[in-house]
Amino acid sequence: MVTLKDIAQKTQLSTATISRVLKEDASLSVSPDTRAKVFAIAQELGYTKHLSKQRPDSSVRKIGILQWYTESRELDDLYYYSIRISLEQRAFALGYDIVRCFHDITSPLLKEVDAVIAIGKFSQQQMTELSAIHKQLVFVDFDTLADGFSCVTTDFNRSVIQVIDHYLEQGITEIGMIAGQEETYDKELILSDPRLRTFKQYLTDRDLYHERFVFTGLFTSQSGYQLMKEAIDTLKEELPTAFFIANDNLAVGALRALQEAQIAVPNRVQIITFNDTPITKQVYPTLSSITVFTEEMGIQAVELVDAMLKKPNNYHPRMVKLGTQLTLRDSSL
Repeated sequence: MVTLKDIAQKTQLSTATISRVLKEDASLSVSPDTRAKVFAIAQELGYTKHLSKQRPDSSVRKIGILQWYTESRELDDLYYYSIRISLEQRAFALGYDIVRCFHDITSPLLKEVDAVIAIGKFSQQQMTELSAIHKQLVFVDFDTLADGFSCVTTDFNRSVIQVIDHYLEQGITEIGMIAGQEETYDKELILSDPRLRTFKQYLTDRDLYHERFVFTGLFTSQSGYQLMKEAIDTLKEELPTAFFIANDNLAVGALRALQEAQIAVPNRVQIITFNDTPITKQVYPTLSSITVFTEEMGIQAVELVDAMLKKPNNYHPRMVKLGTQLTLRDSSL
């Protein structure tokens, strides 16, 4: 059974402070971020004793979080985990309760909330189903503005250009890519990697694009390993000098394949990946990566919902597109 002591250990606060935060003691002098962190960790650990002592449900607005991954799969992808955790912390800080649904668009819990934030990739039919439940609907990591829904996305286009320009500035013109492929939540639609479109167009405009340097698979470490092995086996001495890899899991697998083949990174092949989850600093060599500000994505999604709920008759769909940052480490010179 989860206790206040368990929460205290994870937050490095006293049990007395944890108790007062969970009781919503307004006289306690702690920052909003600390309060949000305590509530988020309490929910993460499954601590519920404080819930019965809070205000009646009717006085607290609720936000439903629909994660397109299952709970177990989310733990394998820190990108989506980070978005959800920051989202929950911001919601708690603004006074909202959270209802979580993992990979269950039909959950009756979603009908009991005031708004829904959907994280991940959803088909047109699913967007229609969700909007029938709630008009207050925001998507994260999926461009849905053309469909009439507010969303928070990342600037994929500029990110890819940053990587290619970095390589070109070093005089590297043979650039490969390991791209990812996804399906919508209901597997009705296969989604091409938007980074691949920019990669192809930007290099084609400079007469530097080579189709044989591009490999596409699932966004997993095993797929990255298999795709890089395929590149090594088929290209041999023509293996590009540098690769852009569409996410960190793919990059970790690709790095293992290069190391097994005794191909030196970065001396023979440079790597820049995408997302910049903690794993980029846990491998050798450490991985250069496009840093995506996942915490800010979660925060902005809650801010959109908050604006919807406060002014429902004066709100129009909008997109928040966040910039990225190229973070260079050992895998690229």
